[in-house]
Amino acid sequence: MGAFKKMPYLAFLWLLLISSCGVKINGVVAHRGAWKKNNFPENSIAALRHAINLNLAGSEFDVWRTADDSLVINHDAHYNQLLIEQTNYADLVKFKLSNGEKLPTLREYITEGKRNNKHTLLVCEIKPSAISKERGKRTAVMIVEVIKKLKAGKKSCYISFDYDILKQIRSVDAKASLQYLEGNKSPKEVKADQINGVDYHYSVFKKYPEWIKEAKKNKIILNAWTVNEAADMDWIIDHKFNFITTNEPELLNERIKAKK
Repeated sequence: MGAFKKMPYLAFLWLLLISSCGVKINGVVAHRGAWKKNNFPENSIAALRHAINLNLAGSEFDVWRTADDSLVINHDAHYNQLLIEQTNYADLVKFKLSNGEKLPTLREYITEGKRNNKHTLLVCEIKPSAISKERGKRTAVMIVEVIKKLKAGKKSCYISFDYDILKQIRSVDAKASLQYLEGNKSPKEVKADQINGVDYHYSVFKKYPEWIKEAKKNKIILNAWTVNEAADMDWIIDHKFNFITTNEPELLNERIKAKK
């Protein structure tokens, strides 16, 4: 305890931020759930459950807000040719996923993600709004509120291509784990804004390999997407990233085991 009393507050807060995302080495994150091998729909409850059953380090999913303020899980801006942000939930849910599931809400998805899950982080991607920046930031706050109400904050982290969305989350939640997706800011820059992870396309790290060392030096979480080829997997594994996001979690697990 004596060491903690001497630790500056901001440094102590940063340790909390890092620990909240469960720092690992080469943790496998299923991109839109573990869907590909068994032909589950992307972002479906089935794909999430399979990722959990595989004991993966994380399972990523995408969230939009409907016209009537429902939070739903889908990758694209459109669902069944309907623009989600301009469509009411009741009109979207008329159309089933390919496996017969209904379009999941955030509440349903997180509730399932907590069930019988001891290992898998829920990696929540908040989609930028095409309507306005302010709508996107309000959506982010609504998402955080739902996850907190479901007591899933410690099992979740937030990612986005919209930097302002992440900054908005930080303004309402000092402990939320945040990872930036766009790839246009250095680890030092994101740390200055209290964003504690960079989750960039693997090509960004190949272009700026010094960012890998910079992230580790500054205790910034390293994640790479979407790593599907064995050669790219091996390169990321060798550089000891915290997380690797992939559509091929089974193959990635094999590559990690082969490297041990």
